[in-house]
Amino acid sequence: MEELVIRDADVVDGSGEPSYRADVVIDDGRIVSIVKEAAAAGCLRPKAMRELDAEGLVLSPGFIDMHAHSDLALLRDPDHSAKAAQGVTLEVLGQDGLSYAPVDDRTLAEVRSAITGWNGHGDDIDFDWRSVGEYLDRLDGGIAVNAAYLIPQGTVRMFAVGWEDREATPEELDRMRQLVAEGMEQGAVGMSSGLTYTPGMYAKDAELTELCRVVASYGGYYCPHHRSYGAGALEAYEEMVTLTREAGCSLHLAHATMNFGVNKGRAPELLTLLDEALASGADITLDTYPYTPGSTTLVAMLPSWANEGGPEAVLKRLQDDDTAERIRHHLEVVGSDGCHGVPIEWDTIEISGVTDPDLADFVGRTVRQSADARGEAPWTTARRLLLADRLGSTILQHVGHEENVRQIMRHRVHTGGSDGILQGTKPHPRAYGTFPQYLGRYVRELGVLSLEECVAHLTSRPAARLRLPDRGLVREGYRADLVLFDPATVAPGATFEEPRTLPTGIPYVFVDGKFVIEDGRRTDVLAGRAVRRSPVRRNATRA
Repeated sequence: MEELVIRDADVVDGSGEPSYRADVVIDDGRIVSIVKEAAAAGCLRPKAMRELDAEGLVLSPGFIDMHAHSDLALLRDPDHSAKAAQGVTLEVLGQDGLSYAPVDDRTLAEVRSAITGWNGHGDDIDFDWRSVGEYLDRLDGGIAVNAAYLIPQGTVRMFAVGWEDREATPEELDRMRQLVAEGMEQGAVGMSSGLTYTPGMYAKDAELTELCRVVASYGGYYCPHHRSYGAGALEAYEEMVTLTREAGCSLHLAHATMNFGVNKGRAPELLTLLDEALASGADITLDTYPYTPGSTTLVAMLPSWANEGGPEAVLKRLQDDDTAERIRHHLEVVGSDGCHGVPIEWDTIEISGVTDPDLADFVGRTVRQSADARGEAPWTTARRLLLADRLGSTILQHVGHEENVRQIMRHRVHTGGSDGILQGTKPHPRAYGTFPQYLGRYVRELGVLSLEECVAHLTSRPAARLRLPDRGLVREGYRADLVLFDPATVAPGATFEEPRTLPTGIPYVFVDGKFVIEDGRRTDVLAGRAVRRSPVRRNATRA
């Protein structure tokens, strides 16, 4: 007898088609049968060892977080309710060009320091891997939800070239190609970049194109955090479209927002650019989070020249008064490339987390508020914090526009991504609330998307981008990564004031057919594993 039958669920199957009522039977981690309208038809109803009454609940595929920063959190925190309780059953890691594989000992130490604000320093983690394959093997030891991995181009450049702002030599470029090929062969789904983060931002388009050719030859996709989300945002999007068309590589635009005052009301221009590229044959998708503020590290705001050489070099520059004044001028007057070419507005920069508990008074305040309380200039306060926290502070950047958020999420190639940073006392609530925010606010309350359409954005569409043949739909034979939620009550609990509050209205989540969330509570099940792309190399370069 089969393990479980979910009775009388309203199935929103991920296809975008209208819902239907059905009994869904699960066994050995897969959906083995779907009996539509069983009760109404009076047919023989399926039986199983356990029955779950889903009356009034929607059954959908598990949600796929296309932009996650849980690279260490999945290993550190077996509970991982931040994502599991949202109905997330798969996360895509290795984002923004910086993560922990492939590395050697030197690169690992450097990247741990560089992204402390994203993931913590990792003193509680046994870094017993160096390659992409070894990291994925580590995930296979048992994690809360499934995870796929993007090869981080910035880490690859750090490994092969270092932190210098220069072109790679032919030998260094060959080494980077080799590292990317090895990562793809070991199961990565593509490559990411952080082109406003060092050292990845030092790569010219020709270098990125060569690496994308390798990614394309394995059927992977390129996921850039491109060179500007502020001044020059449209030009930066167009650059990525052109680059990937040249490389014959699929493109997925990370957290594709139109932020900062210069882009207010300009979402239609971005969507026109994408529509024209799609009409000409480009393979493009994108992800967004359903909030207006962004989140990153405070050090990321600095100009690229100030970041050259790595974290220790940055700290030395900040300690020098003359160099610190140059940094201030670039931030406040010129418009730092780290701040997307827009002069920084200190009243939009809220400190969301620090690594040093003695600095907790900064958290929850903007830089300007902390500066005013100290009777000093904002840059003086920011500089003080950067030095005292050794670059580990995270921020919320309040620069988004609601009309842009709504227009972009309606687009036919849109998917959901939390960009959730789980570090800090007051992280962005998107880390705990992205998926119920879509279902509660933008479906039920605002009607920006229909329920069926929204579920497709969060399930089948990302599964198609990841080329996963048995995930993202409620279908017989598909993996039983599923969510049961109440469409009338589903909502994020997380707010900017209380960002670590779990959502409501999601009583059941299944990973590989096992209860990860049961009756609204996290179980002790660790059914997640690494999701690897097939290592078969493609003959064609077109993804």
